[in-house]
Amino acid sequence: MTALAPTLQAFFVSRLGRQRDASPHTVDSYRHAFRLFLIYAEGRTGTRPCEIDLGDLDAVLVSGFLDHLEEARGCSVASRNTRLAAIHSFFAFASYRHPEHAETIQQVMAIPRKKTDRIPRAFLTDVEMEALMAAPDRSTWSGRRDHALLVIALRTGLRLSELTGLRCRDVELGTAAHVKCLGKGRKRRDTPLDRRTVALLRSWLGERRGEPDDALFPSRRGGRLSPDAVQRLVAKHVTTARAACPSLANKRVSTHNLRHSCAMDLLRNGLDVATLALWLGHEKLESVNAYIQADPTLKERALERLTPLNSAGPGRYKPPDELLAFLEGL
Repeated sequence: MTALAPTLQAFFVSRLGRQRDASPHTVDSYRHAFRLFLIYAEGRTGTRPCEIDLGDLDAVLVSGFLDHLEEARGCSVASRNTRLAAIHSFFAFASYRHPEHAETIQQVMAIPRKKTDRIPRAFLTDVEMEALMAAPDRSTWSGRRDHALLVIALRTGLRLSELTGLRCRDVELGTAAHVKCLGKGRKRRDTPLDRRTVALLRSWLGERRGEPDDALFPSRRGGRLSPDAVQRLVAKHVTTARAACPSLANKRVSTHNLRHSCAMDLLRNGLDVATLALWLGHEKLESVNAYIQADPTLKERALERLTPLNSAGPGRYKPPDELLAFLEGL
């Protein structure tokens, strides 16, 4: 018998904390993955997480958990792969400490990542973004907090982990106002704020009255909001916004969609791709190509810019006759 608890604790403290010096976002992502996994394992085995044996976590249980994420929790394939990466990392660590479980570990490590379809980014239009930001009831404390959080998400494009990790001291409202965050790959970046957002944050910070290291968007108990809590509040306000903006009825909106919406808004307003990659914290320019694919109007603008200056006519065919134009439009 090999108790899971000591090995899992050593994984977080020794491997992630000391050996890899993993970023807080990585630790938080892995923590969330194992919290979900242990709750699932308890339901399937009837054993409390602190009493689970490492040998009980076989490939069948792990595969069942991954299916549960997609089917019961409605997670995307990308989220499923993220949880699997955390599990793989732990089992690679466990292989050195517990060679007696080599066969079980090899079977779990053999579970492959699922391929994902490349689909255009889902994003909100200007009208939909305004409707969502107006949805919270600002006569209440939680409504004012949610309103500020939604505005920050839509105006900065921060990731969910970056939003929940914001502290009061990460906000600079003086000259060149911006918010500071620690993103993927331990990359620190400053994201500029417009005047509207600056005024909103100044008002919120005055009401928040937090210490520098306190969460910018706290829960009612004063701690930082969990990723699940933010997803729930976004879903709640999307439901409210649908009454004022019917086009939202056919859209599934998550916190990450707010990031996409910010990116699309910046592109539509003329921000170049290289600057957008820096804004969003992407290492590669290829990462922002999906945003260009999502909006046909951006491709139209690209075609117009590619038209030679000495061209005899416009770059795209235009029928010379009204009747031909009619037939062309059918």
